Amino acid sequence: MSALTRAQALRNLRRTLSEAGFETAALDARLLLLSVLHVPATELITNPDVPLTTDEADRFEAVTRRRLAHEPVARIVGEREFWGLPFALSPETLVPRPDTETVVATALDLLPDRQIPLRMADFGTGSGCLLVALLHELPQATGLGVDLSPGALRTARRNAWANGVGRRSFFALSHWADAIAGRFDLIVSNPPYIASPVIPTLDQEVREHDPVLALDGGPDGLEPYRILLGEAKRLLVPGGLLVVEIGYDQAEDLRSLAATHGLEILKVAHDLSNNPRCVAMRHP
Repeated sequence: MSALTRAQALRNLRRTLSEAGFETAALDARLLLLSVLHVPATELITNPDVPLTTDEADRFEAVTRRRLAHEPVARIVGEREFWGLPFALSPETLVPRPDTETVVATALDLLPDRQIPLRMADFGTGSGCLLVALLHELPQATGLGVDLSPGALRTARRNAWANGVGRRSFFALSHWADAIAGRFDLIVSNPPYIASPVIPTLDQEVREHDPVLALDGGPDGLEPYRILLGEAKRLLVPGGLLVVEIGYDQAEDLRSLAATHGLEILKVAHDLSNNPRCVAMRHP
């Protein structure tokens, strides 16, 4: 039996995933095949009739099985793009989502000068996507990534260096701000905000493959916000900004918490689906 060509492999996988009910079957198939071949996307167009080698065919079968078991494509491939930059993943990190780019865009919109040498912190940094994306846009800034997971910190550090901001990035192992001193001009965070009882009901790709530590926000999903907003005045310079991602139904809760801690709400920003996705606050 002759080996499958690249074009045949792509068609077969696209059909298999489509028949299994995957809504993004065509995109998934292309990304998975490219990860197996280790070639740029143009290769599938210019050289579609090249047969898969035995090793490529074996890897192709393996990634197909993993996707059919509902492992996310980004986990299989090992990286995900965020803010136009590549981010390596590990079991200890969330897969960066487009909605989270709302935090980056909101923070940048509120900074009058991107050339100022500000100090930034990212709590629950995970893959480092918020920290690295912002440092990429703020060439004079330095940033501290904080996480409770040593594995996440290793991944974030690797991503910082891979994206050219390693010399301006620092990392600390801490339960939120317990081990952190000093003050910052900007704090960002995509904290766990799923209520504990909701986690078993999440989509299979999330509940089986994302780290619970990065999802579980306590009984009502708000515990990390209580901690972060409670520490904000200690951690922020006067006039400093705190920008956090939220769940689609948590905007009013954040307004109440901000008032409790004497923080001024500057903006509630919406994601591409027009859901409230992040809240920006200021230390008066």
